[in-house]
Amino acid sequence: MPDDSQPDGSNVIIRPARDVRGVVRIPGDKSISHRYAMLAAIAEGTSRFHNFSAARDCASTLDCVGKLGCEWKRQEDGSIEVLGAGARLKAPSQVLDCGNSGSTMRMLSGILSGQPFSSELCGDESLSRRPMARIMKPLTEMGAQISSSENGRPPLKIRGGALKAIHYKPEVASAQVKSCVLFAGLFAEGETIVEEPIRTRDHGEIALRAFGAEVGRIGNSSRIAGGQRLRAIEAHVAGDLSSAAFFLCAAALFPGSQITLPGILMNPTRARLLDILIQMGLKVSVAHLEEHHGELVGTIEAHGATWKGAVIAGGDTAALIDEIPVLAAVAPFSQGGLEVRDAKELRVKESDRIAAVATNLRKMGAEIEERPDGMRVPGGQHLHGAELDSFGDHRIAMAFAVAALRAEGETMIQGADAAGVSYPAFFEELKTVAGR
Repeated sequence: MPDDSQPDGSNVIIRPARDVRGVVRIPGDKSISHRYAMLAAIAEGTSRFHNFSAARDCASTLDCVGKLGCEWKRQEDGSIEVLGAGARLKAPSQVLDCGNSGSTMRMLSGILSGQPFSSELCGDESLSRRPMARIMKPLTEMGAQISSSENGRPPLKIRGGALKAIHYKPEVASAQVKSCVLFAGLFAEGETIVEEPIRTRDHGEIALRAFGAEVGRIGNSSRIAGGQRLRAIEAHVAGDLSSAAFFLCAAALFPGSQITLPGILMNPTRARLLDILIQMGLKVSVAHLEEHHGELVGTIEAHGATWKGAVIAGGDTAALIDEIPVLAAVAPFSQGGLEVRDAKELRVKESDRIAAVATNLRKMGAEIEERPDGMRVPGGQHLHGAELDSFGDHRIAMAFAVAALRAEGETMIQGADAAGVSYPAFFEELKTVAGR
């Protein structure tokens, strides 16, 4: 599948498929892996994580906690061990490079705000364009001193210290902002409350409980008391449902296709994706449901059938923000198309994902209406192969690899190596299940 003329793998050619069939073992969930690594750093004892995400983003988190005095290593069985430093970390001797990972920068800033030293966080060109004012505001209210470059963009300089609890009501629903403030709340005097406009992923709250903290929740409000100590854990990270979405959408493209995905995260704040896919016609069943450290895990089996349309808006948009690019990329092949509203947040991800989806679909011959906070993709369309751009965005690269499976002719994705940010083995896995 990789273009042999590109030995670095930056360009990938996707050829049309007859169907999609097989078993895929999805890598560990990114959201949970980030949080486990950060909390392990401030826990007492040595934590061990099996199926820890292989994503470059999570490697950035491990690199940062290592620079903060927490030794970590990969065991022979592939698990990751992190030696916790307890509540007080070591002042870094160099800048903390978060790479492409907004998750690393935003959530780690909460922990660093409670440390008695100064630190600086930077990132790559893409991350340096992403908004950080949304975490700077609450952390400053709590007592941290934070400065940034122009317009609240990275790099960030943080002078931590004694923090005070706040009741924070973010304007934009964001699980990263929520986790950032709750992590800072561990170091604050009093009880910190985050009250969201719309409920977001609760991996931060569940992870905190797994490490021994008490976290309360009423409605859309989460609260944590400062001064709690965390203890090390051993845990298996469930498969990333956002990564599974690409294979589920691939199966949806071909009636009669069949995909089995064992050990997938089934957290209710993430599983809305399955509801939407079922609504759009994919036949989905879940078996072997179990609970691991507060997170639900199960095996997903999906069969392709008639592919219908959908409207994603309001709370669904927040719940599906990572999956919208692939849903939109395959929407032209549906009967009723896809309409996405209330998704302005997509404009400030690793790329402007609304513009990126629109640009690539048009190159493939599709009609699409691009809107300031969303898009409308009509159904019943035929796509042809084209030279597409990943825009340096892992989800755009993978989304259009899936769409290309049903296009007429070959598709080249430039900058496909961006997929390594979240799923290094994606193209090889896709090759194994695409029947030709």
